[in-house]
Amino acid sequence: MKVVEQPTGTKPTLKTIASMAGLAVPTVSRALSDAPDIGADTKALVRKIAREVGYVPNRAGVRLRTGRTNVISLVMSTEHDMMNHTARLITSLAGGLRNTAFHMIVTPFFPDEDPMKAIRYIVETQSADAVVFNQVQPEDPRVDYLMERGFPFAAHGRSNRASEHAYYDYDNHAFASLGVDALADRGRRSLILVAPPAAHAYSSHMKAGATEQSAARGVDFRVVQRVDSDSGGEAIRAKVSEILKERPETDGIICGSTTGAMACVGAIEANRRVLGQDIDIFSKEALPFLRYFRRDIISVHENVAKAGDFLARAAMQAIKDPSAPPMQMLEVPTKEQITQG
Repeated sequence: MKVVEQPTGTKPTLKTIASMAGLAVPTVSRALSDAPDIGADTKALVRKIAREVGYVPNRAGVRLRTGRTNVISLVMSTEHDMMNHTARLITSLAGGLRNTAFHMIVTPFFPDEDPMKAIRYIVETQSADAVVFNQVQPEDPRVDYLMERGFPFAAHGRSNRASEHAYYDYDNHAFASLGVDALADRGRRSLILVAPPAAHAYSSHMKAGATEQSAARGVDFRVVQRVDSDSGGEAIRAKVSEILKERPETDGIICGSTTGAMACVGAIEANRRVLGQDIDIFSKEALPFLRYFRRDIISVHENVAKAGDFLARAAMQAIKDPSAPPMQMLEVPTKEQITQG
């Protein structure tokens, strides 16, 4: 296709791009909207011209024509693991929307707020076409609310209604089971778990996996009480230190977060125990960090980058084809993914 030069001193429009590309305006519009009936080469050409001329869609016009905002909102708590999951999820979700008609915004809510507040605002104001959220609860009111209203969404985690909605989840049951096996294979006989917050669905998955596999391997197992993997480093360090004093036979720790694993190292060293010799830690992480912090930590990778990309595509499908089966993915960790010193 012959590309015509853009007229100088004019604001680029769909008509500008159409003229330069030698295409009809509706074709350009559909190419920018990633319509499935437009060829990949045509989409690439239209996007290239749009970038070069600095074309910015008129959001009001788009909404009037299509009823859409072309926005997907990532709804997240301001209190989260910024070193690991949050930053990675934001980056990967944005990457999944790159070169599509959709843009991402982040809608935060504070720990002392009802998580429903942000969801209701988006739905009632129609400020986005879909939402993505995490920290999923078993009986999650956000899931019920969104499904009752037919509002597109994708969840980073599984509720009790997971069969009905789009999700990407990490198999925390399998993670905990792998952790018990890895520690038991090293001769560890008295294990504790610093689990996720009890309100989150994946907490019960992790506890069940560790409980079942500990029974199968014949090792003692306890869930740490009064703190969880989101409690903060100092609280976790203090509680685990207390356990190590009261139950010195404890020789294996499973952690649900990178921060938790680091706090456990502090407790171990404060109690003059030697990591990798008389006690081990098994943790998951989204970035390869723990082995640089302490090479003897046993870890397994959680692919949050893949999660964000999948959730972006799942949200877009929920918008474009609400009658299609929801996209669902369960990431199952394997023994081969375990990294140990």
